[in-house]
Amino acid sequence: MVSRCGWATSAPEYVTYHDEEWGTPLTGDDALFERLCLEAFQSGLSWITILRKRPAFREAFAGFAIAAVAEFGEDDVERLMTDARIVRNRAKVAAAVRNARAALEVPEGLSALLWSFAPPAPRPRPQTLADVPATSTESVAMAKELKRRGFGFVGPTTAYALMQATGMVDDHIATCFRAGAEQRY
Repeated sequence: MVSRCGWATSAPEYVTYHDEEWGTPLTGDDALFERLCLEAFQSGLSWITILRKRPAFREAFAGFAIAAVAEFGEDDVERLMTDARIVRNRAKVAAAVRNARAALEVPEGLSALLWSFAPPAPRPRPQTLADVPATSTESVAMAKELKRRGFGFVGPTTAYALMQATGMVDDHIATCFRAGAEQRY
């Protein structure tokens, strides 16, 4: 039997996400924009809800292409608010549009900005789920900088979840088969 992080075993979607995606280094402005949006939509909900709605989110948000979402207007927001396939939270929908517009203003690109907050060296591997933090010094700094640049729904916990999901930090527990499987670049 394969040993996984404890959170990843309760549903088939979690197993797939854990084994194939979570903690794998991810770059690219649109790809990271998607993850930033999904982490924001997850706030206050379970991640399984977001995973199950992810295909609909991608369709509703133009594949999370930053330039396309930045062009969304009030009609698009209203369309999204009637789409039962996604999380219909007006503040989160508006934040996704605002964040796309803010991302277009990042001279170095969203990917470079976000990755600039990745810790320079790996920290000790968590031994248990209880050892995995909810925030870090780097996620606090990332959230502060994103807010300064006009982004919303990007608190330190959301920023840290983004860092975990995209391989900026590796929080696979020590006994997990994925522990150390991906090298951050």
